[in-house]
Parts: sequence; structure tokens; C-alpha cells
Amino acid sequence: MSFPYLLAIALGLAMDAFAVSTACGVQVAVLRYGHVLRVALAFGFFQFMMPVIGWLAGSSLSGWVEAVAHWIAFGLLIIIGLKMIYEAFSKEPESCDPARDPSRGWPLLVLALATSIDALAVGLSIGVLNKPILIPSIIIGAVCSLFSIIGIAIGNRVGALIGKRGEAIGGLMLIAIGIRILVEHLAG
Repeated sequence: MSFPYLLAIALGLAMDAFAVSTACGVQVAVLRYGHVLRVALAFGFFQFMMPVIGWLAGSSLSGWVEAVAHWIAFGLLIIIGLKMIYEAFSKEPESCDPARDPSRGWPLLVLALATSIDALAVGLSIGVLNKPILIPSIIIGAVCSLFSIIGIAIGNRVGALIGKRGEAIGGLMLIAIGIRILVEHLAG
């Protein structure tokens, strides 16, 4: 596989992570290096590992994964998006509650998983073609990490401008991404 082809795949896979990290940035009142590092590492790691897992699974599971991957991503993004919208309109005062920090714990893991499911299918495809997986996975993970850093920074700037409504907009963005994933896969 040529480098430009791998880079194009990596850029395509990184777009969901970019959009979701932008939504995460909107939620964070004061962006710190820890937020950026956690999001970039989690999203990049999942984007790195999912092609490897898909490659290892081989062609025996490819039909099943392709049949349900979009439903899983759709469901996870809808749940997190609705939670963000609910929290944006809750009567709780603005706080630095770590439970609401999208760069920590379960929310981060769920978002990283949801944005990396397409990478699993890419790994399956590479495995079916009997191509090596390590270099493509490294490129995919690195590009995703870079786009996540850019996304969370942009989201935080936008969030600072629009305040609490930004969290609702971030939730709507996640729901829109989930719907787009579902529609793209259902449309073929």
C-alpha cells in the first residue's frame, strides 16, 4: 500500500475523531494539557488498535463486523450526545466536576471506541488483502491523534465564545455524526 493511499485512509478515519474531539473541547471550561493529552492518546490509541484487531480477526468476522459496526457507533454517539444536551440544560451550576469532563473515564472510552469502529473494518480489509498492518495502524493512530489535538483546541475556543449552549451544540454534533455514520452505511 502506498503512503498517499494510507494517508488518505487515515485522514478519512480521523474526521469523526476530529469532530468528536471538537465537541469535547466545547465541554471543557478551561482547556489544560491533560485534557488534550488524554483525548489525543485515547482516540489515537483506539484508531491504532482497531485496525490491528480487525486484521487479526481476518475474513471470518468481516461480514458480521461490517453488518453491525455502524449500529454500534450510531448508538454510542447518540447516547453520549443526548447526555451532553441534557447536561447543558440541567439546572446545575457551571463547575469543574470531573464526572462531566469528556476527557476522563467512561465518556472518553466510549467516544474513542465509537469513533474507531470504522478503523476495525479497515483492518479487516487489510487482513483480507494479506497486507501488513503495523505501518498502516501507526499512520492511522498518529493522524487521528493530531486531528484530535486540533479538534479539542478549536472546540474549546468555540465553547468559550458561546458558553453553556456550546455543550448542547457539541451533543448535537455527536448525534449528527452518529446519524451520518448510520445513513452512509445504510445507503451503501
